[in-house]
Amino acid sequence: MDSSNMIATRSRSLLAFFILAFALAVPFWVVGAMTKLQLLPGLPVAALMFICPGLAALILAHREKGTAGAKALLRRAFDYKRIKAKVWYAPILLLMPGVMVLSYGLMRCFGVAVPTPHFSGLRIISLSIVFFFTALGEEMGWSGYAIDPMQERWNALQASIFLGSVWAVYHYLPLVEGQRSVTWIAWWSLFTIAFRVLIVWIYNNTGKSVFGVAVFHATFNVAWQSFPNNGSSWDPRVTALLTVCAATIVTVVWGPWTLARLRNA
Repeated sequence: MDSSNMIATRSRSLLAFFILAFALAVPFWVVGAMTKLQLLPGLPVAALMFICPGLAALILAHREKGTAGAKALLRRAFDYKRIKAKVWYAPILLLMPGVMVLSYGLMRCFGVAVPTPHFSGLRIISLSIVFFFTALGEEMGWSGYAIDPMQERWNALQASIFLGSVWAVYHYLPLVEGQRSVTWIAWWSLFTIAFRVLIVWIYNNTGKSVFGVAVFHATFNVAWQSFPNNGSSWDPRVTALLTVCAATIVTVVWGPWTLARLRNA
């Protein structure tokens, strides 16, 4: 990272970002609690708060560097040119669907009565478009604004675990509104933290591409909704353990300090 970018990231207020992201989400939580509506099975209306991390980041970027700062952040939504090594599209597109397929297979092996999945090409395409933009709303904040100054303070693994924990807590009220059990939420939290480690790994190895991690993030959501019965048969326990294994391998191979061969890989 060059010195100007380092100064820019260090000028960001992480506390202000987290407070603002949570504050902007409050109206969605309230509406979700009052209406009990669902956007998709298992996805309460409070999930519309996906826009809040990106909106918080835009507000703060504008406060810090004016219109130019906000525009620079918006341009990162489609910064696919940062992905110099195209081989990274393989884990971006295939890793999480692969984890979910393996999760399904293991659940069947363990005797869990999981229905046979049925796929519709049109539905998968539609979900891919929707979930890309919802993931982008989150990753503009978590990745585009928050993770770089966190990695300046701590190593990449520590920053990933901390951000993943905040990310998990951010979703607790919608999960409760979606009538998830405490045990379900606990396993989902473990998955979410490990998933954030993988997101930061992708981010650091793709020239810090927000577009890349948004696509990666979206692939999991599409795979989850493609699980039998619109995701209602998905059990986060198996997926959490598999994702922890993947995050552990990534940390051992790429190293906890940067989760990348080179810092600006």
